Parts: sequence; structure tokens; C-alpha cells
Amino acid sequence: MSEYILELKGITKIFPGVKALDNVHFQLKQGEIHALMGENGAGKSTFIKVITGVHQAEEGEIFINGEKVEIKNPKDAQKLSIAAIYQHGTAYQHLSVTENIFIGHEKMTKFHTIDWKQMHKDAKALLERLGSDIDPHSSMGNLTVAEQQIVEIAKAISTNAKIIIMDEPTAALSKRECEELYRITEQLRDEGCSIIFISHRFEDMYRLATRVTVFRDSQYIGTWNVDEISNEVLISKMVGREISQIYPKQEVERGEEIFRVEGLSKTGYYKDVSFSLHKGEILAMTGLVGAGRTELMHSIFGLTKPDSGKLILNGEVCQGIMGIERHDKGKVILEGKTLSIKHPSDAMKAGIGYLPEDRQKQGLILDWGLGQNVTLSTLEKFTKFTVINRKAERERSKELLEKVKTKALSVFDKASSLSGGNQQKVIVAKVLNSDLKVVILDEPTKGVDVGAKAQIYEIMSELAAQGFGVIMISSEMPEVLGMADTILVMKEGRVSKIFADATGVTQEQILEAAMNM
Repeated sequence: MSEYILELKGITKIFPGVKALDNVHFQLKQGEIHALMGENGAGKSTFIKVITGVHQAEEGEIFINGEKVEIKNPKDAQKLSIAAIYQHGTAYQHLSVTENIFIGHEKMTKFHTIDWKQMHKDAKALLERLGSDIDPHSSMGNLTVAEQQIVEIAKAISTNAKIIIMDEPTAALSKRECEELYRITEQLRDEGCSIIFISHRFEDMYRLATRVTVFRDSQYIGTWNVDEISNEVLISKMVGREISQIYPKQEVERGEEIFRVEGLSKTGYYKDVSFSLHKGEILAMTGLVGAGRTELMHSIFGLTKPDSGKLILNGEVCQGIMGIERHDKGKVILEGKTLSIKHPSDAMKAGIGYLPEDRQKQGLILDWGLGQNVTLSTLEKFTKFTVINRKAERERSKELLEKVKTKALSVFDKASSLSGGNQQKVIVAKVLNSDLKVVILDEPTKGVDVGAKAQIYEIMSELAAQGFGVIMISSEMPEVLGMADTILVMKEGRVSKIFADATGVTQEQILEAAMNM
């Protein structure tokens, strides 16, 4: 019997104008958790789809337990005990947990009707096997992201899968939820499953995997034992060059105050939050999940209304306002004129831009072209007498997309066709197309590979150098310490501590502030 439960040799997949996989090799051992890493666009997603039968390779061979197989469609993959859990879940939100687990392989009675009683019972048993008490009758739409991941895993093992592919499963999870997923993944391995774990997070690799394979530019680069390769070497293999400075932060002299929040509160979300932002400053806002950071930014950007507090934009008019009563529900003062931010368009006109955490749901229209996405919020710039100047729109979009180094064939490519890191760059281009003074970036590198991260950090640093005030919400301690001039830590909706100078601040100090008041 072969040492490898799954082996791919010389896999090549070509789409019109693009070689998505170029002579790729991969070997998965019996009972192994094998990490697969690479930049966005390296070919990992296409690789998964070849294994699961969504795409068929033009060249190459696939072996299961040493025997050559053909996987022409997902049904073939399922018969070969292969299952995939995708980064962007394929769950049916309006159906129950049981229906999602057994969809496509429902249990039937002897009368050829669906055996709901048995399916609910089996669903409950599968979830309990994974250590979960999720109600099988619950609607998927009512579950958290972490719970939906568990249901997806239950769905995989319901088909008796022995080869399970997990695509960025920790991208949207908290630290506690990641630990639970680690436990379940190790349990599956101990039960005899072999797992391909795709992730951008080094901590996932070190926590779970014994070996790591790297793809770059659609090609196989190599496979190493995890305990024999350093971060520096791994990064250089992933990006094709050494990143001696992952955080390319420019030294910028902090300018005058440009923006101030005073006593902002919203019942149940955050309370009495105050801070200031200066020109050329990167203020990192961090804290544990549920600390209220995103909810605070939603109010600043006009997505929700605070109950009380002030937003003051432009430092010249900030003098003498501390004594004003805090009951004006989020007003912005710009050059002496009081503006009421009731809608994101009000915030953008005032000079505040926001890059949301959930790029797919809140930042992009996936079926639209890249150019249309970039200019959507600023169409008036390209419109005269209700007619849009499409040429000017395309030229500006192309300029901005090139500035943020987006990998795409043209401005007409759909946003859905891009990797996660390139989707994030499109949103950055969209933000840069506005006339802004303050740029809010909510988890800007979430789910983004190390090379794209460095490019996003470079853009942030350039914005600060040009005099913008930058607010970065982040749960990643290394990027907070690597990019911030000022660090604001939130806990349970309140400001726990502000480090006015981030120089020399440690992760331990930040965690202490996030956990203790």
C-alpha cells in the first residue's frame, strides 16, 4: 500500500489566457495534517477544485492509495472519500443544520420519502462527535461563523470522507474559536482522516501541521517539515524574494490634530469613547473580539447612530469645545461648519473613508467589474448632465488599481474572479478615489497573504506620509506593533488604555490592557 493516501503529479490547469496551475505536485500522507501555503493567486483554490472534481486538469495524474483515478466531477470526489470545506461557506442559510449536512445524500425510508427523524438523529450524533451541542433543527442563518464551520465539517464526515481539505477555516474566527477548530482537526486526524489545511496564518501551520507545501505563481515550489523551516525562509519561498521589512513604515512627523472623538456612546456596544487623530498618524485600535471597535467605526462612518458624543474633524476648530454638552448625536465639525453624519455619503463628503472588515458583503459588488467597484461611491466625479464619462472612469480605475498593485487582466474583470488579497486591494483603491482626510481600515489584512500584506502596509504608510490620518482596526498584534504610531486598546466597549507612543510597546502590555481594566 502506498505511503500516500493522495498524490498529484504534474497537474496543469489552463483557463483562457491564464495558466492557473503549472506542473504542480503534491503528496498527502495517511493520517497527516499537511499545510498548503502561498500568496493569493498562487493557485491554491484551483488546486482544491481539481481534487474535488470542480475543474479537470489538462495534464497530470491523481493517485488515491497508489492507484490512478479520474475525478471528473464532485460526485467522483465524494465516492473517493474526498471532501472540501471552503473559505467562503457553501451553506444554505435558509435551510436547517440537518438539511445542510445531508443535502445531496439524504436518508430515505423504505417508502422512498426523506427519513427526517433518522437524519435529525444522525446529525445530532455527528455534531456530538465533534463536541458540539448545535441543535440540528436550527437554521444555518442563525449560527455563528464558527458554528457554521463545525456544520461543514459534520457534512464532510457524513460522507465518510477520509481526505478533507480545509480552505482558510480560521480566517473569520476568534482565538477561542480557532482553538476549538484545532481540537476538532486533530480529532479528525486521530480518527484516521488526512487533512490538507490551507492558511495564511503561520500559527495555524505551527499548531497543526507536520509538513508544509508552498505554491507560488501557479507552480509547486517545495515541501518541508514544519520544524525544519524558518519564517524567513518560508516567506521568501512564498513571495519569491526576501521581505526584510514586512512592515515598511515610513518615519512621518506627526502633524496637527485632524480628527477627534469625544464621549461617543451607543448602548450595548461602546461607552464614553474619546480619542484624537493627527495628520500623518497611524492609530491602531485593538482589543479582544467583541470589544466594540467595529461598532464604533460604523457610527463614525454613519452606518449607525450613536446615542451621544461628538466627532470633530479639522484641528483648527477643535479649540474651546470641551465644555459643550454631549447630546448632539455624532456631529462633525469641518472648517467651522457643523455637519450631521446620518449616512456614509455624509461621512465621505466630510472627508472620512472606511474600508470594511467583510470585503465581500460590505465592500464589493462581486458581479460587477473592478472599475465599476472602484468608482461606485464617487460617480459624480465622472458625471455631467447625468451622463457618465466611461472613458475617464476606466482610466481613473486603472490608475488606482495599478497603484495598489492589483493582479487582474483588466478593469472589466469581475470582483468575484479575484483572490481575497486582490479583492482587498480593490477596496483600498475605492477608498483612495475619494477626497479624504481620515481613512479607517477595519482588519485590512484579514485573510491576505504575506506579500499582499506588505503592499497594504506600504499603502498605509504612504497615506500617512501624505498627511492623512489613518485608523487601523486590527486583531493581529505583530501588525499593530509594526505599523502603529499610537495604540488604543478597547475592552467591553470602553477605552482601556491608549499608548500615545507605540515605540517599545509589547504584546504582553496590549493583552494586559485588553483583559484588565
